[in-house]
Amino acid sequence: MEVVKRIPLAGPVLNGNEREYVLDCIDTGWISANGKYVNEFERKFAEFCNVNEAISCANGTVALHLPLIAYGIGSEDEIIIPTFTYIATANAVKYCGATPVLVDCEPDTWNIDPTKIEEKITSKTKGIIVVHLYGHPTDMDPIMAIAKKHNLFVIEDAAEAHGAMYKGKVVGSIGDVGTFSFFGNKVISTGEGGMITTNDAALAEKMRLLRGQGMSPERRYWFDVVGYNYRMTNLQAAVGLGQVEKIEWHLGERRRVAEAYIEKLTPYSELFKLQPEMSWAKHTYWMVSVLLNDNISIERDELMKLLEKDGIETRPLFYPMHAMPPYFEESTYPFADQISSRGLNIPTNALLEDEEINFICERLIYHCQNNTHK
Repeated sequence: MEVVKRIPLAGPVLNGNEREYVLDCIDTGWISANGKYVNEFERKFAEFCNVNEAISCANGTVALHLPLIAYGIGSEDEIIIPTFTYIATANAVKYCGATPVLVDCEPDTWNIDPTKIEEKITSKTKGIIVVHLYGHPTDMDPIMAIAKKHNLFVIEDAAEAHGAMYKGKVVGSIGDVGTFSFFGNKVISTGEGGMITTNDAALAEKMRLLRGQGMSPERRYWFDVVGYNYRMTNLQAAVGLGQVEKIEWHLGERRRVAEAYIEKLTPYSELFKLQPEMSWAKHTYWMVSVLLNDNISIERDELMKLLEKDGIETRPLFYPMHAMPPYFEESTYPFADQISSRGLNIPTNALLEDEEINFICERLIYHCQNNTHK
């Protein structure tokens, strides 16, 4: 039996100074949360995002939790989030005892619909978390206007969108706070890890305090507040520094891959469509995503099984929060339901070769063409 070569969905590319920096950590013994690479990674990432402050942390989920704690969010509060997101967005709100209030997505970008936010605001609403889904920025101007009108903070969940741009501004620099993930499949990676960006110096100081168990910076082992052990290690930061030094290469290669997909798949608009890149946006293409048209008779999950037999790893788009048991609601979110049930991510990593992209496109087109309503 012929063994089919498997094309993975995603994976890290460690082709910079990561090894050199990690070995330096090991040789010097600086492997925990203290060390020069933590500070240097934070400095370099703040520079990349064009912000004054960057606070490294253990992962992208705690990157969301820390600013919510710093804002004093509690059990009487509500935070508006998109229903179409990864569950960490909702969970971080729940960790505070607060209530995530769900909003449907736009049919074009698949991000939170700004026109549906204001109707969800109540006297308990304290903030809005937007998610730059799969690397495409949210339409921020109307959201920032709503937030200003109602005195709400805005957190940009940019876990999937390192380097994405909205009207010339890097995501993570537009709202009050930006949050990023460096999980192994992200644009750049530290294995696990996260980063928070902001221009609010007082807020940054509070988040740094909370990140390190709340220990007083003036009095060692003295704690005025309940804090958390949310620190990034020097080892992780060493990898991160090597990654961020080459982030333009990573972004360029993802765009190369995405543009090859766009060229080959766009002519088949009768079968499916891709998440677009709006005129005001720069997409980072964390994932290239395909949305099946209604005339495709095969279910999305069955299509994924066929592609798996071809050696092509895919994954479903996120299930919306309102479908999850912890956040279940009877659906009034038609666009999220449609996109979630009919969409899939196809392999998107910087090492994909042209022949692999061609093969993926050929098999996707073949299976869809052979499963259309007549």
